[in-house]
Amino acid sequence: MQKVTWEFKARFRANVYGWDGSSLAIKRLKEAVSEIKKAARTDAVAAADGAVSLFERFWPALAHVDSSSGALGSAVRWTQYELLPLVIAAPADRKTRDKWLERLWQAVEEDGVDYLSVMEEHWGELCASPAVASEWADRFVGLLRTNWSDPQARGYVNATSLCLSSLLGAGRHQDLWDLLAIARWPSWHCRQFGMDAFLVEGRIDDALAYTEASRGLNQPSQEIDAACERILLDAGRADEAFKRYGLTASEAATGVGTFRAIAKKYPQRDRGEILRGLAASSGDTGRYFAAAKDAGFYDLALQFARAGRTDPRTLSRASRDLSEKEPVFAMTAGRLAVERFLQGYGYDVTPLDVVDAYGHFVAAAERLGQGESATRDARAMLDEAKSEQPKAFVAAILRAIPTGSR
Repeated sequence: MQKVTWEFKARFRANVYGWDGSSLAIKRLKEAVSEIKKAARTDAVAAADGAVSLFERFWPALAHVDSSSGALGSAVRWTQYELLPLVIAAPADRKTRDKWLERLWQAVEEDGVDYLSVMEEHWGELCASPAVASEWADRFVGLLRTNWSDPQARGYVNATSLCLSSLLGAGRHQDLWDLLAIARWPSWHCRQFGMDAFLVEGRIDDALAYTEASRGLNQPSQEIDAACERILLDAGRADEAFKRYGLTASEAATGVGTFRAIAKKYPQRDRGEILRGLAASSGDTGRYFAAAKDAGFYDLALQFARAGRTDPRTLSRASRDLSEKEPVFAMTAGRLAVERFLQGYGYDVTPLDVVDAYGHFVAAAERLGQGESATRDARAMLDEAKSEQPKAFVAAILRAIPTGSR
């Protein structure tokens, strides 16, 4: 192992970042990852030693940073995912690896906010041999067994993930299952190591059953669904995976994100089928309007919008964007946007939102030679809306648009 002068060390001294240092720290983490990966091209052991040094510096350097947004925590986790493979695969001798593990354990003990949780979850792999992993498991298995089985015991054992990962890495699967079985409050975070043990042995159905049995109060249903889905997909049982977990394992912040994640995992599946399944299982079909529109299922998109609560501004933008390519769809979406505004839908609606929706509706209609008809339709919607008590200012805005524009 050659000696390397690491630039990142000066940037990760104790207390070097203040309360508002999150953005700078994230930038420095990315630079450190690049520096270490570059070194790995010529000396894998030196690069792994550099990664260990960076992990040691997380808490001392970042202890005073405001991490409430979650951005810094995500960057720290990303850093570990990027560099842990280098440490795991490094061709280090036993003496060198033992020193790394002792340094990293010291960092875990001093870690004030669990920054090193990803590393603990991969401890068995970091040991690089069943014998070393078994030694680390023996350090903590007794303490963990006592804590989990003694009704008087309180608190969390700091080395929980480290111990479970070590048992897995040591190939001591029965010891791992026996230990997990005595936990007074079983958690998915711990039981996933038991699932992995079944998978290592190639016991697919047992792994699936064990994962399903991990459900319960305060357990993450979507994560468990995703784990079950992954088991089946890795086993080549894609049809079963989709039928049982396909629509529930990939929930994202938006309907578009959810659909794209599912379509990527099931490229052979009919996308219309996926969209219809998502809409049917959703409390609001309108959530999948944009997903259907982006996928080219325009009739399905409009069906979702009519039956659901799609924001009128989303409908208005769709009308604008597809006015030339799909004028029939654009006209229908624009009309629905105007109608929804008149019915009081939408949050923090501005006059410009209403004018734009009307303009996109009429523009699409004019492309179809139906401009005058669209104007009359808008007037009829205004008249019908009087008895429905729409937001007064929406109706006033529409009435104020010059007749020639309508």
